[in-house]
Amino acid sequence: MNTHNDASDNRRRLKLSVFLPAFAIILLAVAVGLVNNELLVEVAKQLFYISLSDFGWLYQLVAVAALLITGFIFFSRAGNIRLGGKDAKPQFSLASNFAMALTGGIATGVVTYSVNEPIIYLGNIYGEIAQQDFAAGSGEAAIFALARSFHNWSFIPYAIYSIVGLMIAYMHFNRRQKFSISSTITPVLGAHGHKPVVRAVVDIISVLAIALGLASSLGAGLALISSGLQAQYGVVPNATTWLMISLVIAAIFITSAVSGLKRGIRVLSSLNAWIFYAFVAVLVVVGPLTYILSLSVTSLGYWMDNFFLWSFDTKEAGGEALVTWWTMYDWSIWIAYAPLMGLFLARISYGRTLREFLVINWILPSVFGLVWFAIWGGAAIKWQMDGSIDLINIVTENGAVSGLWGFLQHLPMAALLVPLAIFTLVISFSTAADSMSSTIATICTRNMSADEESPTRQKILWGLSIAVIAYIMVAFGGGAQGVDGIKYLAAAGGFAVVFLFVLILISAARVFISGHVDDQPESAQQLKSVENDHA
Repeated sequence: MNTHNDASDNRRRLKLSVFLPAFAIILLAVAVGLVNNELLVEVAKQLFYISLSDFGWLYQLVAVAALLITGFIFFSRAGNIRLGGKDAKPQFSLASNFAMALTGGIATGVVTYSVNEPIIYLGNIYGEIAQQDFAAGSGEAAIFALARSFHNWSFIPYAIYSIVGLMIAYMHFNRRQKFSISSTITPVLGAHGHKPVVRAVVDIISVLAIALGLASSLGAGLALISSGLQAQYGVVPNATTWLMISLVIAAIFITSAVSGLKRGIRVLSSLNAWIFYAFVAVLVVVGPLTYILSLSVTSLGYWMDNFFLWSFDTKEAGGEALVTWWTMYDWSIWIAYAPLMGLFLARISYGRTLREFLVINWILPSVFGLVWFAIWGGAAIKWQMDGSIDLINIVTENGAVSGLWGFLQHLPMAALLVPLAIFTLVISFSTAADSMSSTIATICTRNMSADEESPTRQKILWGLSIAVIAYIMVAFGGGAQGVDGIKYLAAAGGFAVVFLFVLILISAARVFISGHVDDQPESAQQLKSVENDHA
């Protein structure tokens, strides 16, 4: 018995070649932030401009490529392939699977920007529509505001997540590759992809990207939650307030991560999803439903009419304030998250066909994003246009994330809905941090399979480190929008992984478009091994 435990501990020991370089860089960022935060912000700022200004063309091309490859797999016979073989059975129900996929990703983003982003476009607050031929606050500005939000929060970004998760799941469950990000590029690199140094470099890049991306996401959450506490309860945002919020979020997601996938994140994500559904129902009842439906349909047409221009614009048509600071920034965040979000999606997708995988992780989240922005953004635009509430002024005076609270305070039962929204955001950030810190720990551990829980100590260590970076950036790295330092940090994370993402796209194209795909694992013995992993 002791021999078995010793073997298990040895098999799951720390992967020092990944952990040490990645954690050293994160620790260095924390130290620089504590000693000289202006330097940390300045370095992140330079990376931001290099990545999104000089490489904007690359971000647009890879985003469109992800959409095209994902769509091809969905509509082709490759979609019939079942992850794990024809007899594999899913572990989770469709509802649980969707809830984890939705809330483990960027559910926090749709809450944060469903009101703020359309209002910022409508009011041209930071120059987003300066190069358009219509005026701020006009009817066409309203259509543009919602249409552009649809573009940034639906099928393209969710394709970025889905293609990576699909590749990881297929290579692990059907090709019997290791459960790792580096396995996704073996169709391109061949035997070179199996070399320890290649795997280590890929894993280090991925860990850094997600740590920076998650830290920026949590930082934005701190700014948003603290602004809600100020709007509703008069609590002035300061270093102490942000510290307390950081500790609460960290405590929740570390506790959830330690409790494991089947108990922790499944419970949190299901709770979170039901609160989202409840908010949609409330807005349908009290919102200007006729206007929402009318504006949404028109905006869908406007989006489709401009889809190709917006998908390839590198700021020449839309301008830097719109394209670089919004669309390019969004793509960089999604790309930063994609490798590790892919690992998470793969973990919960055993037994699904590739088409089912894409329904759960691409189609349904995209439709949810469209509905959410239509209802929240449409209502906000209507009330701004008819003078019921001046959300443009609220955002102008209080920062890019403040419009949500003015919007909620305008609703009936605001005294209940505002604290519920704050609670939702805390749970949303906790759910995302839970899935990501657990996945980082998985990457830093040797010989992990898809269904194993990563070591508890690593989950705690990474969770605390990410929370510290988020606190430093939000406490000392603000700017014109109140979250500039956080945006710089996130873009740096995306730039770290964009070239890896290109290789993953090439691999997917080679496997599913020009290559040979199998709907069974490579041997009966390997199928038995996969099923044992999921017993």
